[in-house]
Amino acid sequence: MHSIGKLIWQDEFDYSGLPNPDKWVYDVFPPGRVNNELQAYTKERLENVRVEDGRLIIEARRDGFDGNEYTSARIKTSGLGDWAYGRFEVMAKLPRGRGTWPAIWMLSSEKRYGKWPASGEIDIMEHVGYRPGVVQSSVHYFTRNFMNNEFKTKTYDLPDCMDNFHLYACEWYPDRLDFFVDTVKIYSYSNPGTGWQQWPFDHSFHLILNIAVGGHWGGKHGVDPDIWPQRMEVQYVRVYDSGNHR
Repeated sequence: MHSIGKLIWQDEFDYSGLPNPDKWVYDVFPPGRVNNELQAYTKERLENVRVEDGRLIIEARRDGFDGNEYTSARIKTSGLGDWAYGRFEVMAKLPRGRGTWPAIWMLSSEKRYGKWPASGEIDIMEHVGYRPGVVQSSVHYFTRNFMNNEFKTKTYDLPDCMDNFHLYACEWYPDRLDFFVDTVKIYSYSNPGTGWQQWPFDHSFHLILNIAVGGHWGGKHGVDPDIWPQRMEVQYVRVYDSGNHR
């Protein structure tokens, strides 16, 4: 299926309960901390994140927990899985409904060039519920990013992404980032060779999985209060060595 080398990290979710603490840690944020999102990100709360029946489930809820109207989970491999270059695969089924904003993405582990967006962001998959069946892959960096609405991005029509599992992947090389849905390469961003301002992707990043509620993008057309809970299900996460090293 691909030419990338050996498997170096994986979670097959062949257990039950909370995500494996040797592989995943939590971002715990209050509402509004990121992108004007409505959810509180909780820690080690089974209602928001759990492994059951061979799948990781990240669940956004409208449950009023701890005084927050919406709750969800954002888990990451930071400090436990940090890589520069390789192939990153996530087999996932997405939530549905206006106000959902699931993401499979990567951030700098070192912040080598400073705070976001200077050190880069790699968005393997995003999907906003008001635009069902359209997934998106993007990169953000110092000169082009979400805040100036000039980030590099590509959309792909995937009408059944909320009903079936699909493979979302990124192959990261020193000279480019290639993004895939199943076996289709939907986007490639090449290193322009002009320095870190356009290519900060030369140091370790970590994987992040989450569902946001609302926010600047996910809530652009409001949030349907009657659709919750909504979940992203993940069958596996795999990382392959590309043979390139810093």
